[in-house]
Amino acid sequence: MAQSADAPHQYAQPSRKGKRAWRKNVDISEVQAGLENVREEVTKGGVIAEKPSDVLFALDVAGSEQIRKTYRTQKPLKADEILAQRSAVPAVESRKRSRVTDGVIEPSSKRKKGGVSNKEYTRLQNIAFGGNNFPKDVVKTDGAPEHDPWSEQESEKQDPKFSYLDKPKPVKAPKTLKQAPVSLLESTKTVPAVIKPKASISYNPAYQDWDQLLKAEGEKEVAAERQRIEEAEAEQRRQDRIAIAQAEKDDVQTEDESAWEGFESEYDGDDWLGRKRAERKTPAERNKVKRRKEAERQVKHEAQMKKRDQQTLQIKAIAQQVEAKERAKATSLLKEDVSSEEEIDDRTLRRRKLGKITIPPPPLELVLPDELQESLRLLKPEGNLLKDRFRSIMLRGKIEARRPITQPKKARRAYTEKWTYKDFKVPAR
Repeated sequence: MAQSADAPHQYAQPSRKGKRAWRKNVDISEVQAGLENVREEVTKGGVIAEKPSDVLFALDVAGSEQIRKTYRTQKPLKADEILAQRSAVPAVESRKRSRVTDGVIEPSSKRKKGGVSNKEYTRLQNIAFGGNNFPKDVVKTDGAPEHDPWSEQESEKQDPKFSYLDKPKPVKAPKTLKQAPVSLLESTKTVPAVIKPKASISYNPAYQDWDQLLKAEGEKEVAAERQRIEEAEAEQRRQDRIAIAQAEKDDVQTEDESAWEGFESEYDGDDWLGRKRAERKTPAERNKVKRRKEAERQVKHEAQMKKRDQQTLQIKAIAQQVEAKERAKATSLLKEDVSSEEEIDDRTLRRRKLGKITIPPPPLELVLPDELQESLRLLKPEGNLLKDRFRSIMLRGKIEARRPITQPKKARRAYTEKWTYKDFKVPAR
């Protein structure tokens, strides 16, 4: 369809009040232009709007090499730039040079390796790695060990000269040696040797994780400070009450000073006359009490025997119930072991501790806003790997917590004066 070169203008639309005028003067130039465009697209291969995206577009995976060379979007790391630099000075030679000789070079077979002759070096190598003339299976990796330090060893025959001495007692293994260690967590879950760290304690953490950890630790500190203030106020109130009671005690006379002079007796009033006198029981009454106690004991014994007979008849049902409880307990423990490491909270411990001392709490692993760094070179090393591993061993119940001995006890020595200076003899004249 030929395009007009006129300036853009609005269509001159005459009046369309009547039905004929509306049909006659309607403008369909836009519809005809659209039909012409569709005919052209059909002749060129099909309507573009009906074709799928795979036919119209292509995904460029490799990219243009010319554009990549023109625009360098990625800046290389500083470490790569440093490693890419090559110095013109050759590197230091690590080969050990031979000592200065008189000009005669020894053959390589007689040279010493690190000051050790070849013969001695071969002998040591055979001992270390096992040669033909040396036993190779020095350390056995399979099978049971030949020596068990906790096993009961046969005591040697005692010399008849020392028959009066007591025989040494055999070493007994502790009962807990055959038991698996129990986790000291409140949930009694199996703790791995190295707990997976949380994302919030990273040197460059995500803002959501870091903000959540900061708020949680802040709330803990606020609660601890409130508890400390409440305890201090309670202690102050207690001291005030003690001071008030002490002041009142000094003002009020004691009971002995305010009492009537003379002897006070419980028979001063008239109420003691109405008390019933304790009378001695007759033999018939004592026998009656004995018969009643014997009847009660017999009834109680019969009830216990009846209950025991019923349990004997239901022993199979009770065994099945116990087995079902143990199976359910094992299943629950297995589910707890399989649970993700993210749910492990190594701060909350159970009440029953291993030993007399509580496991020390872990250090606060939180980086404040002014301590966050953007580079590993500016990062300050924190934490102690030895303390983390030691606390992990205590948390898994393998060793008990101990208090560090800062001031060891010294041996007590008793000093006394010797009396040897008194043992003297006067020489005879």
